[in-house]
Order: sequence, then structure tokens, then C-alpha cells
Amino acid sequence: MTFSAQVKQELCRQPINRRCCAQAEAYGVLLYGNTFHARQVRIITESPQFKQRLPQLFRKAFRVEFDVIPPAGEGKGSFLLEDPDKLHTVFDTFGLERDSAVSLHINFAHLEEEHCQTAFFRGAFLAGGSVTDPGKSYHLELATSHAAVGRESIALLQEVGFTPKDTQRKGNHVTYFKQSDHIEDFLTTIGAPVSAMEIMTAKLERDLRGSVNRRVNCDAANLDKTVEAARWQMEAIYRLEERGMLEDLPEKLKEAVDLRMAHPELTLAQLAELCTPPVSKSALNHRLRKLAQLAES
Repeated sequence: MTFSAQVKQELCRQPINRRCCAQAEAYGVLLYGNTFHARQVRIITESPQFKQRLPQLFRKAFRVEFDVIPPAGEGKGSFLLEDPDKLHTVFDTFGLERDSAVSLHINFAHLEEEHCQTAFFRGAFLAGGSVTDPGKSYHLELATSHAAVGRESIALLQEVGFTPKDTQRKGNHVTYFKQSDHIEDFLTTIGAPVSAMEIMTAKLERDLRGSVNRRVNCDAANLDKTVEAARWQMEAIYRLEERGMLEDLPEKLKEAVDLRMAHPELTLAQLAELCTPPVSKSALNHRLRKLAQLAES
């Protein structure tokens, strides 16, 4: 099951109690569905749970039955409404013109209450929404073929505290969110808090993996520096040995030579602790640099 299907499954568990909210949710379904004009309403879905919910929703909202209902179960199914009297009931409910040449708009008088606004966007997501798997990326969108509806939905979202973006794609107006916290808030608002929590969990896991990877990369980089520094220091010691200069070195430099040759894998800080008495990292670094200068001179 995709994450979008999981979200829609959770949304369909929301009870259909108030008629006003049933109408608001059905309004979102109609405006973000496949076909909504004076001669036909067509809603296509793959969600088994949405297939079960739609007849109940339209019965509660308009007291009408679909003319065609697809079989239950998996796979795409098409709900059809073509009876003129039923269509008249639906259009009159929202005060919409039945002239097919008239572009559809949102009648905000039906979405004055917060619970109705929530139901509207739940219906919009069920019919025209999708959200990516949070383990891969963060993207939630609502797509409608009605440009005015898309613009007005953005205004409504802003009114309730959201800041979506929008674009045009294949003749559709797409309203979308890219930030995980905005997606979490939106899903929680429309009735999918469990899915919102899954996004939050996925984000925390991703941040943790990123932190571990950065630490590993940092450690690997430091290890590379340690190995390179040790190689450079040992080469200097070998050159001094070839010239027979090691015996004439001061005791502190001899100690640095012995420690580096005995422990090529250790960092400067670790070597400094092995000195007698222990010295600072900068002090030991100064001694090793002195050896390199002698080797180069």
C-alpha cells in the first residue's frame, strides 16, 4: 500500500455525522474529482475505503444515490451521476450555475465553520490529493482542473493558517506543500494524525541517519589526516636515520621519534599523553615539525 493510500484509508475512518460537514466534504470531492458539470458527475478512485465512503457521503449530503457504483475491492472504480434531478439537487445545494460554460467557483457561504473547512479539504484530498512516502521525500498536493477553485482553495488555506504553494501541471491547478511540518499539520487537521506522526518519525530517523553519516564522514576525514600526518612524519624520521642524525638529537626529539615509530596509528593528542611526562598536543606537534625541518635542511 502506498503512503497516499494509507492516508486515505485513515481519512475514511472519520465518521459522517453532521450534514453540513458531509456537504462540505462532498463539495471538496466534486471540485477535486474527475468530472463535475451540469450533465455529469464522475469520481474515479482506487481506494477501497473511499469506494465504501462515497455512497454514504452523498446519501448524507444530498439524499441521492449514484447511478453507477463500481464493485468493491482493489482497482480503479468509477462513480457516475447523470440523472438530471439528482444533478439539480447537487448544484442547487451549493448555489452553482448549471450552465456548462460557467467556470466553477467555491461558494464560501458553505465553508464558514472550521469543521466544514476541514471536511472540505478532506474531500479534496480523497478525490484529488496525493502525498509521497516520507521515507523518500516530502510532498503533498491537491490537484483540480478548475483554475478558480485552485486559487480560492489557496486563499481558504491561508485563512486557516497554512502557506501552500501552487503551480500548473497538464491543465490542472496544483496546490502543494514541500515542508514536512506543514504536511504534518495539514494531515492532522483533515483527520489523519497517525499518518502525520509517521512523517514526523521518518523525519527524525532521517535526521539521525544524517547526523551519524556526518559524524562518520568527519571521523573518516580526521583518520585520513592522521594517517597522512603520520606518514609525513615517519618519512622525515627515515631521512634523518639515513643521514645518521638520530643519535645527535636532543632527548625530547628522540622521544618524539621513538613514540611516532612505535605508534604510527595514534593521533598527536594520543602520542602526547604517552610522553614522559605527558605534554600538550601543540608541544609534541612542535617537536615533530622540528624533525621535519631538520630532515629538509
